[in-house]
Amino acid sequence: MAEFTVGERDFELDGRPVRLLSGAMHYFRVHEGRWGHRLAMLRAMGLNCVETYVPWNLHEPRQGRHRDVEALGRFLDAAEAAGLRAIVRPGPYICAEWENGGLPHWLTGALGTRVRTRDAEYLGQVERWFRRLLPQVVERQIDRGGPVVMVQVENEYGSYGSDQVYLGRLTELLRELGVTVPLFTSDGPEDHMLTGGSVPGVLATANFGSGAREGFATLRRHRPDGPLMCMEFWCGWFGHWGAEPVVRNPADAAAALQEILACGASVNIYMAHGGTNFGGWSGANRAGDLHGGELQPTVTSYDYDAPVDEYGRPTDKFWLFRDVLALHREDGTPLPDVPAQPAALAGPVRAELVEWAPLGEVMDTLGGPEAEWAMPPTFEELGVGRGLVRYRVNVPGPRQPYPLGVTGLRDRAVVYVDGVRAGVLGGGPAEAGSYTALEEPLAGPASVELWVESLGRVNYGPRLAEPKGITGGILHERQYLHGVRACGLALDAFEGEDALGKVPFRSPESGATGLFRGTFDVRGAGDAGIVLPGWERGFVWVNGFCLGRYWGVGPQESLYVPGPLLREGVNEVWVLELERSGEHLLTLH
Repeated sequence: MAEFTVGERDFELDGRPVRLLSGAMHYFRVHEGRWGHRLAMLRAMGLNCVETYVPWNLHEPRQGRHRDVEALGRFLDAAEAAGLRAIVRPGPYICAEWENGGLPHWLTGALGTRVRTRDAEYLGQVERWFRRLLPQVVERQIDRGGPVVMVQVENEYGSYGSDQVYLGRLTELLRELGVTVPLFTSDGPEDHMLTGGSVPGVLATANFGSGAREGFATLRRHRPDGPLMCMEFWCGWFGHWGAEPVVRNPADAAAALQEILACGASVNIYMAHGGTNFGGWSGANRAGDLHGGELQPTVTSYDYDAPVDEYGRPTDKFWLFRDVLALHREDGTPLPDVPAQPAALAGPVRAELVEWAPLGEVMDTLGGPEAEWAMPPTFEELGVGRGLVRYRVNVPGPRQPYPLGVTGLRDRAVVYVDGVRAGVLGGGPAEAGSYTALEEPLAGPASVELWVESLGRVNYGPRLAEPKGITGGILHERQYLHGVRACGLALDAFEGEDALGKVPFRSPESGATGLFRGTFDVRGAGDAGIVLPGWERGFVWVNGFCLGRYWGVGPQESLYVPGPLLREGVNEVWVLELERSGEHLLTLH
């Protein structure tokens, strides 16, 4: 039976030195019907290994309610069938530009900054989750005949904390639960990160996008022996809504990859294929050196400017990387042929949205029960992960016009006064006392509604675990308004065949918010993109599958539709518009 170990200088497989040529591909960002093709693309690029994270919050969206945890095992089997070894990074925190860094909102809502520490309640939840998750990893380890060669302890912990007790306990837990392959940590090549994030006796690896010699020199000061590996070679980058696209010159990236391999190191290309943040699972960052500035929500596409793009196509970067990797193969055999691309949709298709339900009625039908609170509750207090919350409050009167504002708003509120749209409030800096107000003063009496959508929980840095919604209060002048009525609409409410059965649809109104529904005919199903010109911000479902968020601020202009979602004949599309709808015709191409 094969055995993979960490030697004094190199990885070893059955006593032979091995160089890992790995690429990141997250099973949860790729439709399962496309796993085989994407894995074949990685192998054709010259890789011998695939790496994946595991998002806890995707698989346990509500405490104790698990969803398709076995997807990881199926992906590892697919990797083995494709001739690839596998690296698993199970968390509990993953970053990954994923909602809340992979931690469930019900956990961070209860524990706050006690997560990712030695806190007994947090570690108890981690142990319970790992006992559910890890058996499918353990039984697929290479020393049991499977593809798994390495498992990570936490993720870039040195960029966050320094709790060595916590890291030590995670290491012990992984071993107790049957992980026998080498464990590793990964951190930026800086002294404080390696000091805070590495574990004695566990392989330390480095993450960077360039400067391999300098990065490995720093790593060697901390670990004189053991294999060298760049666990995240950042060959591209992710994008934020409202920002310019981020791209990296292919020749520059290929030269940086060559430098890593010239050092005799192993590598994991992040990302080899990025995929898509389906279902509204995109995370967010905060601007500023200490991450206390404006929220920067991540776009739906996780293309990452990777060598294999979001649609599974080889890019210029793919061909340059393939040339570099061909020089460093273990056996010197020719690279596999590049697989043919999956079928694309046969010609443009128009979808007419002929039914509509106002947003308020959608909330009343699919949302949670409305309750009154002294102060506005957070999303976490309402049990809402991805979705939106409607806050309603009365301004007493008579009183003269004063500013209407909110403290501690996260992320964005569309405000209505007596049923008329009055403006949009942005969240501003992260501090709980941050204040934002409508431009026009408001007299009383008045009825106010604030519709707040979570644009993604922070996935990296010290603001991890911050709550969503209104975390302070609603003010008229300097006076708090109490008796706030709140209810939440989670994206999960749209799941299931009968999800929309009680929604009161009617003919659509121009420029309205709410839920729109229509159909389109397909003759020749295949991968497609869907565009929504003139629509402002919301979510799209095709045949009940949530493609993710769209937003008119760009830079992303279309949503990827995996071919396996489409069927010959009639297909259904839903659009949940939160600010202002466009023309009720959509195009798939």
